[in-house]
Amino acid sequence: MAVIDRDSGVAVWRQIEETLAGEIRSGHWAEGVRLPTEADLASRFRVNRHTLRRAIGGLVDRGLVRVEQGRGIFVRENVLEYLIGRRTRFTENVRRVNRAPGGHAIAVDRQRAGREIAGALGIRTGTQVVYLQTVGKVDDRPVSFGEHWFPARLFPRFDSEYRTIGNGSITRLMEAHGFGDYERAVTKVTARMPDATEAELLEQPRARPILYVESLNVAADGTPLQASHVRHAADRFQMVFETRPAATGGFGETG
Repeated sequence: MAVIDRDSGVAVWRQIEETLAGEIRSGHWAEGVRLPTEADLASRFRVNRHTLRRAIGGLVDRGLVRVEQGRGIFVRENVLEYLIGRRTRFTENVRRVNRAPGGHAIAVDRQRAGREIAGALGIRTGTQVVYLQTVGKVDDRPVSFGEHWFPARLFPRFDSEYRTIGNGSITRLMEAHGFGDYERAVTKVTARMPDATEAELLEQPRARPILYVESLNVAADGTPLQASHVRHAADRFQMVFETRPAATGGFGETG
């Protein structure tokens, strides 16, 4: 039972806020976990709902929790600062901030390129491409769901190399085909609501927005190598576009 000192001169709701904030910072409530209901918290602190809501409002203002209508109060996840520049690598971006990258392939297939993908890759409509679906994870929590297309003629060993790599590092796959120095040429970001499949794969409600990112990676000579459409959990990602590496300070290197 939490003890509230009503004679301390500090507002009761503020004491509740500080108590819960301390529990979140100490790890008692893990990232993404749902807190007890308002009724349970009000009972715990022996206060009415109005007082409890003021405390929760304070936690929201401090960025420690989020309130989802009809679902409850959730501890906010640490946001991943994800650098977008000439050299953009998922694994390196995640490890740069001392977090654990992961993920897996959902599907690998060969198909004929439609007009949009063919245009992005600079090939004729109907040309064979390798199609890859992936889920990217940070600290074993899904943060992205991606679709990727590669010109099949440039990646003749795609299937065997991808199986050998295991969890499927696209960077290592590129290196295996002689494109280790590939660069990001285009990045287009749109915010929208997820469909049912996207929400399920990202383990988030459909009422929470995602970042829909279309990108193109190219070889050193400008040859298109990979077109991607990736959905990111918006509340777990902060995209930083680095147009020129900082000489000192700043956000550091993108690789």
